Amino acid sequence: MKTPDIFQVALFFGLIIAITPLLGNYMSKVFTGTRHFMMPVFGWLEKLTYRFVKVNPQEETNWKSYTFGLLTFNFIGFVFVFLIQLFQSRLPLNPANLPNVSWHSAFNTSVSFITNTNWQGYAGETTLSFFVQMIGLTVQNFVSAATGIAVLIALTRGISRKCTDKLGNFWTDLTRSTLYILLPLSIILAVLLVGQGVVQNFKPYETVQTLQGTRQVIPMGPAASQIAIKQLGSNGGGFFNANSAHPFENPTPFSNFLEMLAILLIPASLTFTYGKMVGSTRQGWIIFSAMMVLLLAGTAISLHAEYSANPLYGNNPLMEGKETRFGVTGSVLWSTITTAVSSGSVNAMHASITPLAGMIAMINMMLGEVVFGGVGAGLYGMVIFIILTVFIAGLMVGRTPEYLGKKIEAFEVKMAILAVLAPSFVILIFTAWASVSHAGLSGLNNPGPHGFSEILYAFTSAAGNNGSAFAGLNANTVFYNLTLGIGMLIGRFGIILPVMAIAGNMAGKKITPLSAGTFRTDNWLFIGLLVAVILIVGGLTFFPALSMGPIVEHLLMNAGISF
Repeated sequence: MKTPDIFQVALFFGLIIAITPLLGNYMSKVFTGTRHFMMPVFGWLEKLTYRFVKVNPQEETNWKSYTFGLLTFNFIGFVFVFLIQLFQSRLPLNPANLPNVSWHSAFNTSVSFITNTNWQGYAGETTLSFFVQMIGLTVQNFVSAATGIAVLIALTRGISRKCTDKLGNFWTDLTRSTLYILLPLSIILAVLLVGQGVVQNFKPYETVQTLQGTRQVIPMGPAASQIAIKQLGSNGGGFFNANSAHPFENPTPFSNFLEMLAILLIPASLTFTYGKMVGSTRQGWIIFSAMMVLLLAGTAISLHAEYSANPLYGNNPLMEGKETRFGVTGSVLWSTITTAVSSGSVNAMHASITPLAGMIAMINMMLGEVVFGGVGAGLYGMVIFIILTVFIAGLMVGRTPEYLGKKIEAFEVKMAILAVLAPSFVILIFTAWASVSHAGLSGLNNPGPHGFSEILYAFTSAAGNNGSAFAGLNANTVFYNLTLGIGMLIGRFGIILPVMAIAGNMAGKKITPLSAGTFRTDNWLFIGLLVAVILIVGGLTFFPALSMGPIVEHLLMNAGISF
């Protein structure tokens, strides 16, 4: 690595640490109803929204009503996005006259965007009209991200409140997340991206003559507005097929840095919001530190793997599959961040990075997308591991398992285990199915361990609601569209439902004052225990699968053998 590369990495993580308390403090004001500087700007729109949907923002509900509202809203979103794809050719804003989308691809895409996965088995510029991109996908980019934040806020209230069954109002949390957090930040980022040359127009596709004398169709469209929320909402779905490797989405090194920053901005800051809302910013920083330790370790291993000499590539850093305007560091740093933060956007082909760097990308997702993770989703996933850590540590030292004054009992542990098992089931069972079936193997472009990694990565991405692809796998088939869609649903709602049950149960408990027998959760010892539990659970569950894919491919690569 050269000095500019080191500076880029240091500046990136330094800015994240600096911005976290600033944005985190602002978001805590948004969700506690404290007056903040955006109220005069969007306060009228918030009131109008409540009046339009006939919701009383002051009325709070229990966890079952909160969850019912969440599921109903997401089901309506699924049906709407599904239908507009099936009738795309008859809808406006379709200057390229694109045909209707097949039913199985429409199903996959609808599930993908309501679950904040944004897996894309299609090429955006040749499959979806401007209408579907804006009214369908961009809207879901906002509300699916807001849904994840709402679940986190409900869980936070469940932990911080006592002797109640009230967790807030889903519609209020959804509205405030969208209007006061996602929308303002998206406007600012979209303007910055347009300034860097990102496309934002409604022009029809242009046909130009290249220097070689051939004719090429250049896609146009309102890209910058969708790209801003795809990064800030940890969505990841690209306006164009090449995602953020496309020069119309990500033209310069500065736009690349901005988009990477946007991916991590809200998930990192929510840790501080959590700390403020539970009454202990130290708890927020503890969670932030555990996440950052895992992210820095993954980044270091990935960069080392990419810059290390190996006989297969002539002992040179490999640029195949990467953009020269970003280089190795800019590409590998993005791959680590996007898989850790459940974004799924890419600026390089993950199949082209070294096996160990590809394995880190998989591990980030296999750990439950808790290394900051998706907006809201990463943090409530981390709370699941905190519950398991407190329970295990309590058994080890003979102390009553407690977290922030709430006793951790059998119900919470059962729900936490269910939340951990749901995505693990999808990854292992569906990968095994695809690896031995004709329908699953027919989409492979590579044999051997690399081909297995393509399948493993796809179902890992779906179950983790990440959405990034390893590339090389033709997933736009009936088999993959359906299985990946089912995997996304389980990976999203198979965690949300246990989390909401935990929130409801915790809210009804008393808060026990700290004593000499309380196991501390606000020190470096707990950070070490939490990281260890996350790695052990992930390692024991997925090491055999990783051994058949990236690990054996790494050993073969060092022996000069490729696939």
